[in-house]
Amino acid sequence: MSKYLVVVESPAKQKTIGKILGKDYAVKSSFGHVRDLPAKELGIDDKKDFKPKYVVMPRSKKTIAELKKSAANCTKVYLAMDPDREGEAIAWHISEILKMGKDKVKRIFFHEITKSAIQKSFEHERDINKYLVDAQQARRILDRLVGYKLSPLLWKKITSGLSAGRVQSVAVRMLAERHQEILDFVEETYFSLNAKLKKDDDPKEFFAKLVRFKGEPVENTTTYKLFTEDYKVKNSVFKTRESLEDVIHNLKDKDKIIEKIDRKEVRQHPKPPFITSTLQQEGYTRLGFSSQKTMRTAQNLYEGINGESGLITYMRTDSFNVSKDLQDQTKKFIQDKYGSNFAPEKTPFYKTKSKGAQEAHESIHPTDVYKTPEKIKHLLTDEQYRLYNLIWLKFVASQMAHAVFDTVSVEIKTSDGICGLRASGRTVKFKGYLSVYEDSFGAKNEDEGNLIPNVKEGDKLELMDIDTKEHKTTPPPNYNEASLIKALEKHGIGRPSTYAPTIKTILDRKYIEKELKTKKLLVTDLGLIVTKQLVEFFQDIMNLSYTANIEEKLDDIAEGNVAWAEVIKSFYDIFTKDLDEAYKNMKKPEPEKTDQKCPLCEAEMVIRTSRFGRYMACSQFPKCKGKINMTNSKTAQEPEKVDKKCEQCGEDMVIKIGRNGRFLACSGYPNCRNTASIDKDGNIVNTPKKVVIKTDRKCDKCDKGFLVLRSSKKGEFLGCEKFPRCKNIVSLTEEEIAEIKEKHKPA
Repeated sequence: MSKYLVVVESPAKQKTIGKILGKDYAVKSSFGHVRDLPAKELGIDDKKDFKPKYVVMPRSKKTIAELKKSAANCTKVYLAMDPDREGEAIAWHISEILKMGKDKVKRIFFHEITKSAIQKSFEHERDINKYLVDAQQARRILDRLVGYKLSPLLWKKITSGLSAGRVQSVAVRMLAERHQEILDFVEETYFSLNAKLKKDDDPKEFFAKLVRFKGEPVENTTTYKLFTEDYKVKNSVFKTRESLEDVIHNLKDKDKIIEKIDRKEVRQHPKPPFITSTLQQEGYTRLGFSSQKTMRTAQNLYEGINGESGLITYMRTDSFNVSKDLQDQTKKFIQDKYGSNFAPEKTPFYKTKSKGAQEAHESIHPTDVYKTPEKIKHLLTDEQYRLYNLIWLKFVASQMAHAVFDTVSVEIKTSDGICGLRASGRTVKFKGYLSVYEDSFGAKNEDEGNLIPNVKEGDKLELMDIDTKEHKTTPPPNYNEASLIKALEKHGIGRPSTYAPTIKTILDRKYIEKELKTKKLLVTDLGLIVTKQLVEFFQDIMNLSYTANIEEKLDDIAEGNVAWAEVIKSFYDIFTKDLDEAYKNMKKPEPEKTDQKCPLCEAEMVIRTSRFGRYMACSQFPKCKGKINMTNSKTAQEPEKVDKKCEQCGEDMVIKIGRNGRFLACSGYPNCRNTASIDKDGNIVNTPKKVVIKTDRKCDKCDKGFLVLRSSKKGEFLGCEKFPRCKNIVSLTEEEIAEIKEKHKPA
């Protein structure tokens, strides 16, 4: 019998940690949370300091019984949940259920699942941190109050089935505001000019850009005050190609003289290792992973693969911290692999900007830098390998020496001073960390490759060519997952653990959609309607700074500086006042009129919005229930035409996108439902069809069809050929199945 019980959150951790600790320790999983607020009631007493009512989750009853039994036979119980507020809360709930004294139940935690980290955690056992528990509890209660109080309002005033959230609704507002900013943007056309030049005695040609004309700058910048940021748009005084004629004549007629040269060495320092937000952003931008997929894959790497110790540190963090032991190990690795000049003399230190960040936490990095991606590739799935490779490269680069560039900037003017041009060039002197991890996703600096010849002030240049280009000012970009997470982080909306769930929630609720090709996040009509109503009546909770202030208050609770009930009360007093006002004065949106006639009664059709999207309904509803579905998705994609005819009806075939990817379908749908699987190049893949054996037994339920041999995950069985109209099922023994197959075996 084991002497100690260690409780972790997940079965994967249970397997890895159990292998590390040995026979004296029984390692059990709680399978996440074991208690929560009740599903079918508010569960919060707003008359008694917001006291929560916790109930055991139905799926956890068996788990709790097993934990109690194991704890009763052990000397000590160690609660080893994740090192964050959520983990602390799970540990507290389990300790409350076990009802054992503080001397017998202790909290341990680690930032990486390795033998040394786990063994060291037992040396620093402690009691449960009630302040961290209170912070998590306050967040849960706030979110429950908003969800349970706001949702019925939306059902009554907009449409049934809607819901709202404290952080999610603000995130939707950010997309709604961006939608309006793009609509309001006025596009302008302008022109730029580049001159190809060379020094008389040097064959090297280089480009210089027109920057001044008649003593005034030709470029200007317009700043748009957006909801979340300032957006700067470059423009030019030249609005037509004809307006550049005077410039072109001047450049052709006058001498081009070098006025000023500025040469200097520039150092570019590496970026810090990943934290949750930056990992999700670069996981999306570099790998095309959604925030959910990034966090799910990182969880696998953290918990360990196939019983091996964890490969990365805990992935929910906003600290750039790195242990000294790992930094020393990484410095030696860099010196051995890349050379001593690639390892900086002074160990890099990155200061965390976030107020609520805990410096005791680690950044996201490999647990052992010598476990290179290639060395452990055979253990990982493709997704795990790609993410581990990204984390490993980013971390190693963060510990390397800076890159060094030689830059030169040359100011050029015509002899009469009418035109002024500028040429800039940049060459790499020492790659440093860029030899491992290219910043800006490998984007090339526009000055690189424009090699400036050896010139001096007063030199005359020869004009080789003139290139004019038309440009259009661009509106603010739509958010994608990476840029939305960056904006949420910038404004202090949510915390590392909430970014991915927030995006998933508002996608699931149909408040936003993800465009198929570009992956842009677009607000839906439903999202716009709900946001408009919430902004009008709940200005505080829909305000960026107010929501960020709540997050800071939660940090204060975690640090023991304020009581959690006080934070809830100050929020609730304002919220209930706004809620009463909304019930009195919020008006249901008027349906949009159309020219369409109802197919049932010929009355006018109107456009309504439900949680499933826009649809046309008869204006005489509920007397008439005429309805027409609409293609309301902004992410809908036109089928791609191909040079193939349908074998069944002769219509054109098109490529469509379904839940399992691209496939070939008849353009005559729904009259013809012919489809075919295709490979990545669009070629038809001939997949063998399942052979269904038809028996001579008549269905005894419908008496219209024969029974056929079918198969499912649970095995083979007889079913009516008229399925799904008849759902008759007959179970078979192995001998009966074999007999049917033998009888109907092809000759």
